[in-house]
Amino acid sequence: MPEPSSRLPVRLLVAIALSAALAPLNSTMVAVALPEMSRTLPADSGALRQALVTSYLLTNIVLQSPGGKLGDRLGHRRALGLGQLLLAVGAALAYVWPVLPVLAVSRVVMAAGGAIVVPSATALLRTELPPEVRGRAFGAFGAVMGIAAGTGPMVGALLVGRFGWTSIFLANVPVLLLSAALAHLGVPARPAALTPAGPRARFDLLGSVLLGASLVGLVLGLESAQLRWAAVLGALGLVPFVLWERRAVDPIIDFSLFKRRAFVGGSLIIAVQNFAMYATIFELPQVAGRLFGVAPRDVGPTLLSMMGTMVIVAPFAGRSSDRFGARVVSLFGCSLAIAGMFLLAARPLGAITDAVPALVILGAGLGLSSAPSQSAAMSDVPREKSGMAAGLTSTMRYIGGIVGLTVLGLVLTDRPAGDVVRHEHTTAMTIFCASLLLTIGCAFLLPGRAAAPVPASSAR
Repeated sequence: MPEPSSRLPVRLLVAIALSAALAPLNSTMVAVALPEMSRTLPADSGALRQALVTSYLLTNIVLQSPGGKLGDRLGHRRALGLGQLLLAVGAALAYVWPVLPVLAVSRVVMAAGGAIVVPSATALLRTELPPEVRGRAFGAFGAVMGIAAGTGPMVGALLVGRFGWTSIFLANVPVLLLSAALAHLGVPARPAALTPAGPRARFDLLGSVLLGASLVGLVLGLESAQLRWAAVLGALGLVPFVLWERRAVDPIIDFSLFKRRAFVGGSLIIAVQNFAMYATIFELPQVAGRLFGVAPRDVGPTLLSMMGTMVIVAPFAGRSSDRFGARVVSLFGCSLAIAGMFLLAARPLGAITDAVPALVILGAGLGLSSAPSQSAAMSDVPREKSGMAAGLTSTMRYIGGIVGLTVLGLVLTDRPAGDVVRHEHTTAMTIFCASLLLTIGCAFLLPGRAAAPVPASSAR
């Protein structure tokens, strides 16, 4: 199959970024709106969190790999359109009929749309761009996703404060309409890639169900100490899933991808860094409250130093990886991330703002290594498996974050003593610093020079 043309239409790149950015935005905007929603809906914040936030997260995790595989079968631009439609339907439904049962269903529909959009968007960068510019595209894509994640609480608070909490759903619709127009009007869609099984092979529904059940068990078990048995069942459930996938005609996950060095290395870097990053984002507000009596919302500017640095550095990292190769840029970024996390562990906190220098270094390291890692991982897979690879990478990213939060929960206690809090902070940051050491070895699996085209495979 021929490689893509030399340029990705700018309007398609904008459409991809707009659609994909809605996934993290919709997660954090709703979290901010929960207190206001609890005043008008017959449920407290805890019940709302389960119905609207946890359900969204679970659906996203479960459907990432099936969503990516769907793009390989339909064509990634068609799958992007389907995901946009689901997002719009779910958002409109929540706005028009804002009662709890409908809101819960609409959030699941929106999560399903996001689970199709993100891997389809990632796969389009792989299939529509040549290797020599792919790094900078992933850098720009990562910057947009970072901005969306970082500004979600602020955007949500602004909308809720001025227009009411239902506006956080309505805001999706014009963005999706613009994105759909840019992506589809006047641009012919590529045909769906032919898988080894051919276009008539049935979609692997049983594999999707087995994977989904296992992931639900793992996530619920990791999030709740009372449901640890679910994590065990989820892990055991992966055994029949793997056995089935190895014999499926057209599997959801092709395990031959794990024989590709750059894909494994890039995916593991993303997962391990999310393991450390999300735990840090949740840990610092707790430390600030227990040590200094600082409200969680007032820790935002401190955390913004990390997110802002990531956003600034990511495009530069993409351009550098196109020029020097993913390995050297990722090695430098991973080393910086380790240095930032080490500084968080080693430097005593006299005030929460004392964490800013370490967070800037950590953010720079994460921003430098993320785009090259994802670009190298996606460049290492055949074009017809781009959606599958993107979905698998997204699933690993989510699982990494959830495992990080679980480890954090095992370290932190509710004891208010200052020495105890500082000891727990040092212990948590040391664990995450040690975990980031794994990324150095993973970076050596990435290509030393800009990735060469990977031909279409003819066998699994």
